[in-house]
Amino acid sequence: MGKLFTLTWVLSAFWCVSWAQNSAEGFSQELLEIDRELRALQSAGGSGLEVERFQKEAIRDRWEQLVSLRMQLRSLDPDGQPISSKVDYLLVVARSNEMLFEFQSSRPWTRDPLFYLDAIRVLPYQSLTGDTEALERLEADLRRVPAWLELARENLVEASGQLADMALFHLENYDGVGQGEPFRNPPPAGILGWYQDLAQRAGESSAPLAEAARRALQELEALRDWLSQHRGFMIEPAHLGWSRYQWFVRNVRLMPFSVGQISTLGQREFARARAQLEIERRRNRDLPPLEPAGSRAEYQDRVRRAEQNIRERIGHLGLLSIPEGLPVFETDAFWREGMKRHFWEEIQHRDAHNNHIHASIPGHRFDRLIASRVANPIRSAVQDGGRIEGWAFYVESMLLNSGLLDDRPRARELFQIAELARASRIPIELRMQNGELSLDQAVREMVRQVPLMEENLARYDLEIYLRRPAYGMNYVMGRVQLEDLLAQQCLARGETFELGDFHDRFLSFGWIPISLIGWEMNGWDEMAEEFWRARMADFRNSSH
Repeated sequence: MGKLFTLTWVLSAFWCVSWAQNSAEGFSQELLEIDRELRALQSAGGSGLEVERFQKEAIRDRWEQLVSLRMQLRSLDPDGQPISSKVDYLLVVARSNEMLFEFQSSRPWTRDPLFYLDAIRVLPYQSLTGDTEALERLEADLRRVPAWLELARENLVEASGQLADMALFHLENYDGVGQGEPFRNPPPAGILGWYQDLAQRAGESSAPLAEAARRALQELEALRDWLSQHRGFMIEPAHLGWSRYQWFVRNVRLMPFSVGQISTLGQREFARARAQLEIERRRNRDLPPLEPAGSRAEYQDRVRRAEQNIRERIGHLGLLSIPEGLPVFETDAFWREGMKRHFWEEIQHRDAHNNHIHASIPGHRFDRLIASRVANPIRSAVQDGGRIEGWAFYVESMLLNSGLLDDRPRARELFQIAELARASRIPIELRMQNGELSLDQAVREMVRQVPLMEENLARYDLEIYLRRPAYGMNYVMGRVQLEDLLAQQCLARGETFELGDFHDRFLSFGWIPISLIGWEMNGWDEMAEEFWRARMADFRNSSH
């Protein structure tokens, strides 16, 4: 009898384990399929020149598909799944929430004229000395521009006047920062100027291409005139309000902060950065100022020496692992001969360390290489702004505090000015999103608050934060979360804590929200349980 009981118990236990494994595998497979369909739907609603994607019937069809996929997502029960599956589930929920927000709140295809201009802005940047196939694609794209801009006039039924003003500005003005266009000095005057330039260049090599470029230019001029004529009737606001901002932060960014907490932390970080800058300036008052590089060769040499210093400091202190064969990284602030420098160029040309840390190593470019190794198909498709910008902002202070610039005290001031710029974005972004500041007022406020800041870069950044709510706060709030997680791991591991191991493990999870990385690193605790229940309640109780 005892042997029979034992055998029965073993078989029962084996069946339970097998059922659990099969159940987990089935859950993961269903979740992955929903995520794939959501991504395909998201791609179909991206910017582009396919007019049929943004006709009213196509938009309505995508909306109905989104509602159906969210219903399928609700039908899955993640409560009994392991932490990793809960993380994956919330990532898919967040993706669907982002799409829901786009349909219900931001609606760029009906509110934002720049949505249509962004899709065609880069066409004139192409070289006309390329292969025949590339030129044929360019001509085909140019021939689609008229129908695309006609669609813009049909769809912009709730256009924001402030967003229309931004579109008119970019149609006729160089923004002083650049949108990835080839270097020209002087640069063409805005999007219209680049299309004029393309038509002139094409006229020297290809009559059909020149005709397509001229036709596209005519339609852009017609859109400019239409926006100018209808501007007085565009009374919709550009801002979305704090309640929608709050929902986005909680349910798309998956950050555990209220608008009030974000505001308080942003103001605190701004005050701290300003105080540190003034102390550093007093400390360095007898030192000569840093001068910008005087030539392209000098600047490139500064960038290469900065990268060498950064790698040596990381290796010497074991701050993180650098894979063998890593390429030498490019810089974000390129040399522009004879051009007025914008804010980041003012910093980078004086000392190349700050922006190179943030944008190249161990910031964005390095981070992208590590993230590309994530095998999980759901996680590898996530690019969370709080995680990406939080890490890049964090490593600036990490390397500064590691002693990287102990022999260059004036360069430390530039790091604190960069901190000040990123902290200033939070209160200004929040006031814009609540309708308290116009874009022009916000630009003046940022220029007033941040040394070396000028109108061009301030406008460039603040346009992004007005059009993409909750992006400006990613830098500070992401770093706050990362530092909080580091402190938790220090306390949990005690003397066994290794900073380099923490950084390597943190990066290994890819670009998912830091709140979810915390679950993986800390395990399932009361904070994770509370956040999980709140997000699940938001999702299950939503009307769509």
